[in-house]
Amino acid sequence: MVEFVVADDHAGLRAALREALAEAAYQRCYVHFLRNALDDVPRRVDDDCLQELRWLGACPRAGKAGPGGPARSRRLARQVVGQIPKLTGRVEENIDETLTFYRLPRQHHKHLKSTNMLERLNEEIRAPHPCRAHLPRW
Repeated sequence: MVEFVVADDHAGLRAALREALAEAAYQRCYVHFLRNALDDVPRRVDDDCLQELRWLGACPRAGKAGPGGPARSRRLARQVVGQIPKLTGRVEENIDETLTFYRLPRQHHKHLKSTNMLERLNEEIRAPHPCRAHLPRW
């Protein structure tokens, strides 16, 4: 039984997850969330905003499950990035699914909050290797 899914924010993928794995918790990739959030920020302040967003992701009380958890995370997001309305809106919309990893035991937080491990593995598989020289690349 699948209990936890980490994926990028892709509408088709999310629809398929809701249909096929409705009981699984969805974790939006934290790294992709940060990249997408910075699209709404002027270059002159993107370093400061990135630091604030990382702080929000590192703050365990923001992602606590239980009563008031989602409201608490949105309230904290408004406090952290409230100066830029477009960024605040994006963060408020996505913060709950970006901090789902806090439902897991602490030792899993680092590895299951992003898809980076999977992307790295895929790069290794696709990388040219002398032993695979005769195989076609896919």
